[in-house]
Amino acid sequence: MNTFKNKIAVITGGANGIGKCIAEEFRRKGATVYVIDKAEGEHFVGDIADRKTLEAFAESVLSQHERIDFLINNALPLMKGIDECTYEEFQYALSVGVTAPFYLSKLFAPHFSEEGSIINISSSRDRMSQPQTESYTAAKGGIASLTHALAVSLAGKVRVNSISPGWIDTAYTVYEGADAVQQPAGRVGNPLDIANMVLFLCSDKAGFITGENICIDGGMTRQMIYHGDNGWKLET
Repeated sequence: MNTFKNKIAVITGGANGIGKCIAEEFRRKGATVYVIDKAEGEHFVGDIADRKTLEAFAESVLSQHERIDFLINNALPLMKGIDECTYEEFQYALSVGVTAPFYLSKLFAPHFSEEGSIINISSSRDRMSQPQTESYTAAKGGIASLTHALAVSLAGKVRVNSISPGWIDTAYTVYEGADAVQQPAGRVGNPLDIANMVLFLCSDKAGFITGENICIDGGMTRQMIYHGDNGWKLET
């Protein structure tokens, strides 16, 4: 139960959904957890699109600890498409989804322990798209690429990996019928599917894994779909 006793984990967007589950699992395994989120709560409240907020958050954590062990960049970027997304909104999405993970990695880089690990939460949308999702998809593609760049720059100091979730229902809804069987795994995912991988990648069992992206989507992105094949039908 105390796999991460005396470890320090920092999580962005950790007040709800996947981030909250990751925070709970780290705490359950004995870690001390620091969360930043826009939502009100008993954590550091702030918008990670703002540089001064990031600096204040990092300073707050480091004022209590000389080092950290894990940085989980999880905060959710804005999702808007090319028809409605403004210039400012697109920039905001990139600030939350790419710039903030970069800057927090930079701020904490000198303070990681020898077993330090950065986990970036990307999305299966880093390799596939629905219409009108440009701001979110661009941010997720950016953080996936940022991952291997950081892994090389921080080689020998910090391991850096990313996870690309597919359909994850944060309410733990159990789906049946087409929603479930369209995924080769036969079900929709839940936050624990992601949190379990985060904790594995932060453990010594993953000591030879860095610069990698792991897609956790029940196999959806591996399934070829053609109109009229295997019961698939496109209605126009």
